[in-house]
Amino acid sequence: MNFILYADGGSRGNPGPSGAGALVRDEEGIQVVTVSEYLGSATNNIAEYTALLRALQGLQKLLGTAVSGATVEARLDSQLVVRQMNGEYKIKHPNIVPLAAEVKEMVRAFKSVSFTHVYREDNAEADSLANEAMDRGH
Repeated sequence: MNFILYADGGSRGNPGPSGAGALVRDEEGIQVVTVSEYLGSATNNIAEYTALLRALQGLQKLLGTAVSGATVEARLDSQLVVRQMNGEYKIKHPNIVPLAAEVKEMVRAFKSVSFTHVYREDNAEADSLANEAMDRGH
């Protein structure tokens, strides 16, 4: 089972009203997980990590015990998150450390999870979900 995960987070003001958006598609391109969550006041990096975490949690819930056989390619437009998750950058910010640790713990449930940087235009659906969450404001 192979999945592609797209995640994006945004903040209006940084920190400010923020939202997490994500979607996961299966091998046929069918969307199996959707995330659009308003986060209250937070930074864009917290929103990025939260979007990634919520998408992984949603996929794990969907798959149940079959999660251990799933491979996931996580595509994000945040170079910071991708480089931190790939071990290229250290995670220093005290508000990010626990979120990153939670993502790393969640990753262990899957057969494999890779992190790939994509350009913003290639992440438009996740960006739209994050913006919808910020527009709703709850």
